[in-house]
Amino acid sequence: IALPASGQGGALVLLDGVTPPPNPYGCSHSVPWFTARLGGALLELSGSRRDMPLADCLAAAITRTADAHRDTCDLSHVRTPQATVVVVRWDADRVEHLVLSDSSLLIEAPDGMVTPVLDSRLDELPHSVRALGAAARALPRGSAERRAAGAEYGRAVEALRNAEGGFFTAAADPDVARRAVTGTTPRAEVRALAALSDGATRWVEIFREGDWTESFALL
Repeated sequence: IALPASGQGGALVLLDGVTPPPNPYGCSHSVPWFTARLGGALLELSGSRRDMPLADCLAAAITRTADAHRDTCDLSHVRTPQATVVVVRWDADRVEHLVLSDSSLLIEAPDGMVTPVLDSRLDELPHSVRALGAAARALPRGSAERRAAGAEYGRAVEALRNAEGGFFTAAADPDVARRAVTGTTPRAEVRALAALSDGATRWVEIFREGDWTESFALL
């Protein structure tokens, strides 16, 4: 979005729900149910409570959402409904941001320079885990060996979900908000913003079609 020249305030929230496993995972609610409630609470808090840092807004939104189903669901399950998060809030003086997990924020300056705000922890998993992924990708497509190696890699990644030394998403624990990448930019240094899910960032990160500035220009 292009920030209005008038200097008026606003906020945006992007959530990318994490696909649940095929087997029951301790919660009777869907990922869309979760993201609708978390996103609604987060947008309300970030817009109405401008005295609260965005990390505090996220923590409060997670708690509010968890309270809506903690009496009926096992929120301790590693795959309880969860999402990646981007939040941006601006007023006449500053632009605040928060990024958690592999969704991304692009900030365009008046001179056209684009700065990406990334939570890179998924790209910084332990070498042993990344080696499992590389080994799986090296096997023939469609082979039983590749499927088995891929499953082993998947289990290794899952063990690092919302764990020390791993990566973090917004699920049921409000403390995850302090793991987010946050910052503030003077309003005069921001012309426009783009919040992207990891599906959109594949143009840069996976397919290597261009850099972040070219991606922003394409948008």
